[in-house]
Amino acid sequence: MAKLNNNYLKLKAGYLFPEIGRRVKSFSDSNPENAENLIRCGIGDVTEPLPLAARNAMKSAVDELGNHDTFRGYGPEQGYDFLRTAIANGDYRDNGISVEDDEIFVSDGSKCDTGNILDVFGNGNKIAITDPVYPVYVDTNVMAGNTGEANESGAYEGIHYMPCNAENGFVPEIPQERVDLIYLCYPNNPTGATATKEQLEKWVSYAREHGAVILYDAAYQAFIQDQSVPRSIYEIDGARECAIEFRSFSKNGGFTGVRCAFTVVPKELMAEGENGEKHSLHPLWSRRQSTKFNSVSYPVQKAAEALYSDDGKNQVKSLITHYMENAEKLRAACSEIGLSVYGGENAPYVWVACPDSIDSWGMFDKMLNEANVVITPGAGFGEAGEGFFRISAFNSKSNVDTVCERLKATL
Repeated sequence: MAKLNNNYLKLKAGYLFPEIGRRVKSFSDSNPENAENLIRCGIGDVTEPLPLAARNAMKSAVDELGNHDTFRGYGPEQGYDFLRTAIANGDYRDNGISVEDDEIFVSDGSKCDTGNILDVFGNGNKIAITDPVYPVYVDTNVMAGNTGEANESGAYEGIHYMPCNAENGFVPEIPQERVDLIYLCYPNNPTGATATKEQLEKWVSYAREHGAVILYDAAYQAFIQDQSVPRSIYEIDGARECAIEFRSFSKNGGFTGVRCAFTVVPKELMAEGENGEKHSLHPLWSRRQSTKFNSVSYPVQKAAEALYSDDGKNQVKSLITHYMENAEKLRAACSEIGLSVYGGENAPYVWVACPDSIDSWGMFDKMLNEANVVITPGAGFGEAGEGFFRISAFNSKSNVDTVCERLKATL
């Protein structure tokens, strides 16, 4: 009989968001009338239409594919040059950050890339992950065989968990032990926290000293309002020697259903082979993408490129303003009823301490059954997330106004 990957058997019963979906479906089936009034503030899915610049570019690209003279077949696995150049200029070089076009690898999502990047790293690396954390970082390491079994609290043997709490501003302390792969996400999902330049400098210094690699998820960088907060790890001197950056068009461009993102792998970033010889990760990731990925469709890449046009930038700015105004309302409503509130100022997520005597899944059930609002329980992001819940600001203004009213009435 064929043998399976036993690492998958280590995974806990359900990934967070499918479990939320299961509970919501059960509620909806049992309460069809209330289900009609359900407002979803759980998964961070956008609600507003695609920017016009992106829609027009996509339509034009489809027309090109319908003409013999402009038709295109397979594209380059690393992404079309026009998009890689637009990204390098618009997100990096225009902001004084050195990134070359061919260091950018276009993909269909940061979720995929943060997991797939493990393909180029060997076994035996010590993994450091924040707690609470985006569950993908943990589960993909379990699948790759980088962990042991989970204990009763859900923590996996072999992972170095870095607690993030109100006391440390949800930015972890530098490990006292040696680690090899460090997952950092700022602005943070789920807490909405940000890291200062001084804090990131310490991480870069640690990584360079110990030969570690920082896997930096900057998917929410476009929502930063405070201009002193770094948008890229490459704003830090030396980061090109120790960090890979992941970004996405999903939230700032409304591309959750369109699918386009990118990963930056600097050419000077090195890792060690089994014989101790150092190798650049850039050609290895390029080879991985060429072998396992067919890139993103031409119309989607043209739509992404259009976000860097003047019209596109203005339309993206409007989307960000919309969601951040929602976040401000949610923060205010939670504060008004006496809850401790974090995030929501430089990120579209509001991280809220549960009322006394209610755990995070209890809070989820209470909001679902009494307020008909879907939130995300903090425990789903790790042990340190217990006692908190996350509210997503990705919604219409009218829905957010209603959620604020229901929060006040329920709590």
